[in-house]
Amino acid sequence: MDRLIRGARGVFAFGAGLSMALVFIIIFVNSLRRYAVGRSVPWGEELPIYLTIYGVMFGLALAYLGDNHIRFTVVSDMLPKRVRHWFFVAADAVGVATGIALGYAGHVFALRRGDVASSGLKSTADALAQSTGIEALTWLGKVGPYQYAIAFGGALLAIAAALKLMQRLSGRAAEV
Repeated sequence: MDRLIRGARGVFAFGAGLSMALVFIIIFVNSLRRYAVGRSVPWGEELPIYLTIYGVMFGLALAYLGDNHIRFTVVSDMLPKRVRHWFFVAADAVGVATGIALGYAGHVFALRRGDVASSGLKSTADALAQSTGIEALTWLGKVGPYQYAIAFGGALLAIAAALKLMQRLSGRAAEV
């Protein structure tokens, strides 16, 4: 169990770190190019926004798994230790349900509006598809892959909450 949780933390931390590093690199290169050449890359304004959302979703799961998330403890701090444990178990179960609901809602949202063109990425995706001959790459010019960040974040939350729930039920979680 501990190995599984350490692995999940590593994946969540890597995903959050990679997303934020890519955001920094894209913005940095775009800024340099804007001042050195006089124009920025067409996708350099929009892609960091989407990458940030994915990074936040990874960070959300990492924070939940480590009990480092923001929470109101006015009620839980007044409870006896044993009752507090079951209070957090219930909160984790609600976290799993919330993650599943968020994942489903994000999926439905992306299906409904996923074919809308992403103005800053459409021309780049079309050029990439044309140069490689892989027609499926035109999907990168739609908002669908980026709207799936909501569904992806819901799935990550459900996984993190389920792992935390199992950890609490096994008695391995330190109650905060």
